[in-house]
Amino acid sequence: MSHSPPSGSSHPTTRVLAMLELLQANHRMRGGDLARRLGVDERTVRRYAARLEDLGVPVVAERGRHGGYRLMPGYKLPPLMLTDDEATAVVLGLLAGRRIGLPAQATESALAKVQRVLPAALRDRVQALRDTLEFTLAVRDAAAPDTGAVLTLAAAARERRRVRLRYRSWRDAETERDLDPYGLVFHSGRWYVTGHDHRSGEIRTFRVDRVVSAEPGAARFEIPGGVDPVQHVTRSLARVPYAHEVEVLLETTLDQARRRVPATTATLTEQDGGVVMLARAERLDGMARMLAGLGFPFVVRRPAELRGHVLDLARTLEEQARR
Repeated sequence: MSHSPPSGSSHPTTRVLAMLELLQANHRMRGGDLARRLGVDERTVRRYAARLEDLGVPVVAERGRHGGYRLMPGYKLPPLMLTDDEATAVVLGLLAGRRIGLPAQATESALAKVQRVLPAALRDRVQALRDTLEFTLAVRDAAAPDTGAVLTLAAAARERRRVRLRYRSWRDAETERDLDPYGLVFHSGRWYVTGHDHRSGEIRTFRVDRVVSAEPGAARFEIPGGVDPVQHVTRSLARVPYAHEVEVLLETTLDQARRRVPATTATLTEQDGGVVMLARAERLDGMARMLAGLGFPFVVRRPAELRGHVLDLARTLEEQARR
């Protein structure tokens, strides 16, 4: 577990506030633990505690070998103080959260709490933003994972701790497995965790919204060299089985092809003076439209039926052009 001070906490006032956050999040903390978390010595921690008391925050210092610091029971933080820019950033982040796969109930309740503690004038301006802002992305409630699962997997990945996973497949079948989580990846509105799955003996990718439960265990692990969770997730998604396997030679460079073809859609390899694209498709008419939209000359290698769909698309476009 890292004991480095919080990011951006070099200023003494920032460290005092960081100490208040630590005491809010923990029932009590020993002076040595606070010192390590804040990157200071214990004498400075005592000075920070005195500074908090000067600010009206009741910090209780417990003496003795097992002593430490805690907040007076029942103490609550004063109203939230945000600048206009900070309040706008928080609200925009929460509003966008539902569009990228964050739990709707949590984002709505957080928005309500933030607005309740804002000054009246700023609250009205923030409400105007909520009333008038529109998004091109639809709400992704169905892909929102359980917050507890996200936090458990994130902590396990950071601490290199194995987890016991109960997982529900797309066929609604539940399995239990031990997973060494290498990292969390957010992609296209969904959360994924990738790591070594002891059930299959392979590196696997799992959708976090299908995780029924995640329990950290005592076993530890090391991440093998060269493992990139983002690359593994994108490659795994590109290999998801579909109705048709497609191989097309694109007459372009690898760099140009990568700019137009997402890694989750296909695998690209330099070959035969061009780029071989291997992909899977549920519908060949959709693949024909995708190839036409790339803007590169291409040669269909397989399946042969794809050529017919490309010709159908060409005839349709010709008819539209002649109207």
